[in-house]
Amino acid sequence: MKKAALHNLGCKVNAYETEAMRELLIEDGYEIVPFSEKADVYVINTCTVTSIADHKSRQMINRAKNMNENAVIVAAGCYVQTHEKEALDLPCDIIIGNNRKQDLVKEINLFLESREKKSDIDDINIEKIDYEPLRIKSAEEHTRAFLKIEDGCNQFCSYCLIPYARGRVRSRDVGSIIEEAGHFADLGYKEVVLTGINLSSYGEGTDLKLIDVIEGINAIDGIKRIRLGSIEPRIITREFAERAGKLEKLCPHFHLSLQSGSDATLKRMNRKYTAQEFKEGTELLREFFTDPALTTDVIVGFPGETDHEFEESLEFYKDINFYEMHVFKYSRRKGTRAYSMPSQVPEKIKTERSHVLLELTKENSRKYREKEIGKEVPVLFEEVMEIGGKSYWTGFTDNYIRAAVEKDAEDLFPGREKSGLSDMIIKGKVKGIIDGSDLILLDRSSLIKVE
Repeated sequence: MKKAALHNLGCKVNAYETEAMRELLIEDGYEIVPFSEKADVYVINTCTVTSIADHKSRQMINRAKNMNENAVIVAAGCYVQTHEKEALDLPCDIIIGNNRKQDLVKEINLFLESREKKSDIDDINIEKIDYEPLRIKSAEEHTRAFLKIEDGCNQFCSYCLIPYARGRVRSRDVGSIIEEAGHFADLGYKEVVLTGINLSSYGEGTDLKLIDVIEGINAIDGIKRIRLGSIEPRIITREFAERAGKLEKLCPHFHLSLQSGSDATLKRMNRKYTAQEFKEGTELLREFFTDPALTTDVIVGFPGETDHEFEESLEFYKDINFYEMHVFKYSRRKGTRAYSMPSQVPEKIKTERSHVLLELTKENSRKYREKEIGKEVPVLFEEVMEIGGKSYWTGFTDNYIRAAVEKDAEDLFPGREKSGLSDMIIKGKVKGIIDGSDLILLDRSSLIKVE
């Protein structure tokens, strides 16, 4: 049997598309093996969000060729879409850009006939382009299924290449989305995670909005949780928050992309909101959800960021009181406007500012978890972890706190067909936080099966 191996780099959208390509290969008769093993075909789904991602993409292409010099090497995705000339010099046989991944098997078969290197990259930076009809019939995740509903971005932030790699916003047909979500429910998945390059832009140019999709999935029997990927602050209107607050399956966890708390910095970034508008969105979410987990991304050391702008941002982050912040030091990216901006911030200052924010998010995260002590929380368990020499079943609450319960020789619910806990949601009372970790600990004697 022919063997194929795949390696994914980058975001959840890439992960979804890698899984779709895996299924295309299986349908064509391939056996899927780990990327570390010898295979007849290697597929690398590349990323270009940072220069480090570019490097890793090139590295994985070279690694695949070194594992089997006679294998067919396929490089797909964002890095090859934006760096086609560089990719042509790499030891890959087939280059597939975004919106062309559905042609994977066809391109492999054509190459096997001709043995001629082929680049299949369209100009996706045009106004009208169709949504690529990739979908998956299963999911490698044991507890949650990622569901891609949107592609492309029209934002053109001054530090980002993704609009050039992914093209303009295009939305998946809502009927197809509901059908796939229902299929996941039939397979036993309890949670779906909605993903897209710019999820908030779903339905742009139509009468549909993201909230319409969420409401449609909320009506599907079997799906118990709906989780959103990263969303833009502009989507949090009173209408959105009010409609979302009525949906019992929507997880009270919102990852709002912020990047800076300084209006001056936001303007240079070409973000489409002010700090005050962002704050108003968080206030709406807290009005319609009880203590939701608000998380965000922030960039430190963006070109021109003064001490005053950083302090302004720091006070803003404290005021919002995020559960967690993902902190990134600005990295110059050729091809973006920010690359040539004046007043580039020295790396030492970026590091110092990053450390301050990491300490803040560490403190906020601990305080948020401590508020869970004594509460009964629902957990979707998924894996066993070793912590301090003990074994624990671990999973996530609906507000995305990792929770644990001590594992012993007996299954929590004897007589079940599965040995794991990935097909059920369990409620339990939080009795504390495991020392030296970010996990809340449930009282084993309090556990009850929800469904």
